[in-house]
Amino acid sequence: MLLVLGRRVSLSFVKRVIPQDPVLLSNPILQDFRTIKFRVIHSSTVFASATRQNTDTMPERRPFVRLPTDVYPVNYGLCLKPDLIDFTFEGKLEAIVKVNLATNQIVMNCADIDIITASFVPEGGEEINATGFNYQNEDEKVTLSFPSALQKGSGTLKIDFVGELNDKMKGFYRSKYATPAGEIRYAAVTQFEATDARRAFPCWDEPAIKATFDISLIVPKDRVALSNMNVIDRKPHPEDDSLLEVKFATTPIMSTYLVAFVIGEYDFVEGQSSDGVTVRVYTPTGKAEQGKFALEVAVKTLPFYNDYFNVPYPLPKIDLIAIADFAAGAMENWGLVTYRETALLIDPKNSCSSSRQWVALVVGHELAHQWFGNLVTMEWWTHLWLNEGFASWIEYLCVDHCFPDYDIWTQFVSADYTRALDLDALDNSHPIEVNVGHPSEVDEIFDAISYSKGASVIRMLHNYIGDKDFRKGMHSYLLKFQHRNAATEDLWDCLEQASGKPIALVMSSWTKQMGFPIIVVDQEQQGDDRILKISQKKFCASGPHNGEDCPNWMVPISICTGEDPGCTKLKVLLDSPETTITINNISPDQWVKINPGTVGFYRIQYSSAMLEGLLPGIRDLTLLPVDRLGLQNDLFSLLHKQADMQEEKNRIERVLGAISAPDLIQKVLTFALSCVTCACYFVR
Repeated sequence: MLLVLGRRVSLSFVKRVIPQDPVLLSNPILQDFRTIKFRVIHSSTVFASATRQNTDTMPERRPFVRLPTDVYPVNYGLCLKPDLIDFTFEGKLEAIVKVNLATNQIVMNCADIDIITASFVPEGGEEINATGFNYQNEDEKVTLSFPSALQKGSGTLKIDFVGELNDKMKGFYRSKYATPAGEIRYAAVTQFEATDARRAFPCWDEPAIKATFDISLIVPKDRVALSNMNVIDRKPHPEDDSLLEVKFATTPIMSTYLVAFVIGEYDFVEGQSSDGVTVRVYTPTGKAEQGKFALEVAVKTLPFYNDYFNVPYPLPKIDLIAIADFAAGAMENWGLVTYRETALLIDPKNSCSSSRQWVALVVGHELAHQWFGNLVTMEWWTHLWLNEGFASWIEYLCVDHCFPDYDIWTQFVSADYTRALDLDALDNSHPIEVNVGHPSEVDEIFDAISYSKGASVIRMLHNYIGDKDFRKGMHSYLLKFQHRNAATEDLWDCLEQASGKPIALVMSSWTKQMGFPIIVVDQEQQGDDRILKISQKKFCASGPHNGEDCPNWMVPISICTGEDPGCTKLKVLLDSPETTITINNISPDQWVKINPGTVGFYRIQYSSAMLEGLLPGIRDLTLLPVDRLGLQNDLFSLLHKQADMQEEKNRIERVLGAISAPDLIQKVLTFALSCVTCACYFVR
């Protein structure tokens, strides 16, 4: 899922819209723009801060108990009949279940639903009616009681129920839209992640409890009905000829939070990927043209992931649909991906390049989840960071492949990477991987640190392993755990076996402790060799972090030189507080740069001599744009720490001035101004 307020969208504009260079900041136009931007973003920032403060003072939660596994589902046969006038729905559930242990109770998740009748039919036996429904509203559970024990084996659980099409944008809810003639109508749509499938039907609403689904929808015959799978039957409703019963194919085994259905009025554009998957983009009526760019992206994206993972997309179709009222940016429901309209639709006559890039990234993000998250799913919400961090990284890899002219990695550095460094340097940061007890904690814990830092450390891991071994490990992981659940450690194990490197040891230092290091570098020329003295210490925005409790990281270090700035000359793993590295056959006049490509999740503090040595590469532009941007961000973060060292401060400002070429000013201005409309929309 792609989150919006306070997370990926509004925060991503902070660094893109406000250039951090002192020379750029002196430009009066940019000073005015900073004021505009602050007014736009301020409300979101205050909201995010208030949320964090409330979290800090929140009383300790009582222990959370997951569902018992003495009865679990194999298949859900689900039929829903929404009423788009009275905003209610009726449902019938016939779930094939396995009874592992004889019991006279079945415990399920259920919220805002009234159960009318419930019964259990053991395989080859007689129907047993439930004698009571005990709702535990605080835990969003219901216990069905039976007069006698349900014996070990298979059976069918039958439940009739009713619910409300709510206006909370979660569960099974109503979405208001206007027809081309201006008439207000409503669609029935779903948003189940993290724990809202239980608001649409009684279920085992935990990611590790997977089952298949046979879904039927009874809908007005003039409405479009969609679900995860393709339609296999449409027939008139026997009791009302204004209704149709639409039946969908059986899904693969999947988690409840990925189930979806939509009933409404939509147009669509259709294409087919080169690997044979039917792709449709559904738009509001009369806006089919605005779905063509997303269709182009999706048709390119599916074969890319198919090839990258070497695992085919397992469904016969995928639909992308724009929802008028939608809380998140998008949601990766398997085979039916839902989006807020601005994250999917592009007006070909009135759209800026940044809007197209944003849509491409969101489509790439959600389609990545079709494999990483849907085919293989986290065992529990503690591992959600990996789902989202991975998708937030590979969306850029995908867009870079499909649209190489976007220079998308430079945007990654200016957005996710820089934002993550800034936030993770604060004293109130937190580790990427945080233990989740009650599922309601998910939205309180997962923020820009989890998404943007998660993406950044996955990017660093990919660079450390190398693309060939990374793909090999990903292929192994997806094959081993397909249609199952996995934990973070399972991925590390597959990547470790593929690469022969200590992945679990390296990555635990980045995911289980907050913060990141600053790498301090000095050099000495000895004949034809360059000796680098490298040390690490924790970087803190509030000041130096020293002492015995200073944490260490296992830091993948890459090095390039002026001889070939685009090529990594040396890679090492810094697994101690300090080390010495020798670069052979390098002349004294060649510059040396740490972290080419700005891939490592750390800041760098060069000695004065090394910093001065980089000036020629900055001025003649042989130092690549993404490296100049990374250097600029590092120097700016160090600038305020040099207040009592005027000479060093002047040196940093001189290098910053060299980086700030006129073409960069123009580029920043153009991009910033094009983002104003998007920023104003998302932060509302």
